Amino acid sequence: MRKYIIIAIAATILSACDGFLELEPEFSLNESAFYKTSGDFETALIGAYSELQNIHDGNLLYLTELTTDNAEIQWSSPTTSESEADEMNVTLANTYVNAIYSSSFTMIAWCNNIIAKIEGVAFDEGLKDQYKGEAMFLRAYSYFNLVRLFGDVPKVTSPFGSPDEIASSDLSRKPVSEIYDLIVSDLSTSADLLSGVTGLSKSRASEGAAKTLLGKVYLTRQEYGLCIDVLDNVLAMGYTLEDDYSDLFTPGNDELSESIFEIKYLSGNIGEGNSFSSLFTPPLFNIALFPGNMQGSGRINPTDDLGNAYEDGDLRKAASFADSVLLLDATYADNNYAKKFVDFTTGVVGDGGVNFTSLRYADVLLMYAEALNENNMTTEAHDYVNMVRDRADLADLAGLTKADLTLAIEQERRVEFFCEGHRWFDLVRTGRAETVINAHFDDLGLNFSLEPYELLMPIPQRELDINPNLGQNPDH
Repeated sequence: MRKYIIIAIAATILSACDGFLELEPEFSLNESAFYKTSGDFETALIGAYSELQNIHDGNLLYLTELTTDNAEIQWSSPTTSESEADEMNVTLANTYVNAIYSSSFTMIAWCNNIIAKIEGVAFDEGLKDQYKGEAMFLRAYSYFNLVRLFGDVPKVTSPFGSPDEIASSDLSRKPVSEIYDLIVSDLSTSADLLSGVTGLSKSRASEGAAKTLLGKVYLTRQEYGLCIDVLDNVLAMGYTLEDDYSDLFTPGNDELSESIFEIKYLSGNIGEGNSFSSLFTPPLFNIALFPGNMQGSGRINPTDDLGNAYEDGDLRKAASFADSVLLLDATYADNNYAKKFVDFTTGVVGDGGVNFTSLRYADVLLMYAEALNENNMTTEAHDYVNMVRDRADLADLAGLTKADLTLAIEQERRVEFFCEGHRWFDLVRTGRAETVINAHFDDLGLNFSLEPYELLMPIPQRELDINPNLGQNPDH
């Protein structure tokens, strides 16, 4: 009988009779014919990286932008899941919660197989270290998203060779602190293994990516001294800000000096494109925005509050969103729409080829400033905020108190990273989510509210059905 590598933990289907009787993998590989060559491990890594497309192509943006004061739905007939995110009333059946949870654990399963099996196969040791370092980065990346969105989650670090192994494994949720210990360990090891590896695409993990993500982990855990130490290393790695902010989001401008880690997308109807053009551009009915009579849907649109947050003269505003569409020598007015990552040349709105930049140098500078400020080095922190403001053609900040600079950094991150998936995590990290989002609802006269329990997303119902031992987050 063939043995199978179970690729997705959460994607297994339980046929209930008496416990785990039958588990069918959603995607499986014949173990006897795989993980035998360096090419097999490269293929497995591609499988792991591909899950990033699923996570970032709308799903994570719905939960990190649409849930905040940054974005709202413009589409006249939103789905239930879209409305839940917009109204901050996310349920167990939410499409985006399910997609992120499932794809994250699928990526973890790929990584676990690579890490566990690579030492048993003979090929170049340097390449082994690289592949293992990439897998550890991706596992940490997945767990960092999971722990910030869901809190306690299962800690799975070994591959499963059979359904019996799944049935006998401890798949209960582990405390946030234990998951963070794994994340820190994985990223530290990844940085060491990838040290000296050069020539990789920005869509592959690197020492710089591992250390940048580790800095973000330390910042989230309020370990400011450790954050400063690790980001000191990144500051010395030669990354620079792009002169023109808009270049970061222009089709064809991948692999820029500011980019540290990108999510790779490819157009051409091969199933590797993104949907940002459809998600962001306005629903101008009966007007073709793209070749092939394709239209936008306006599902993630900037709020008026965000538009008002930009200072006069901030060059980032025009690069981030617009209030009209120029098409066929005519201008169509509509509500604001996001411009980042939109490719008007693509023939299919779900087939964009612009990479999504997950980690970039501006984030390093603002994280570093935040850590310095929280570590009572407020004067020094001004300099790193001003590096980002200078590119936007804004005046330097000077003489702010620690409290005022904290709010200034929050504001700077908001306008710098709109539609890049930071806002929700930033507000939760700083303890400001309830204050900011509820004030936004009040300003709009909406009868919605963000409650403390909603700072964590619900565990998807499908996962609870598969594994009743998971338990649900309180009050969901």
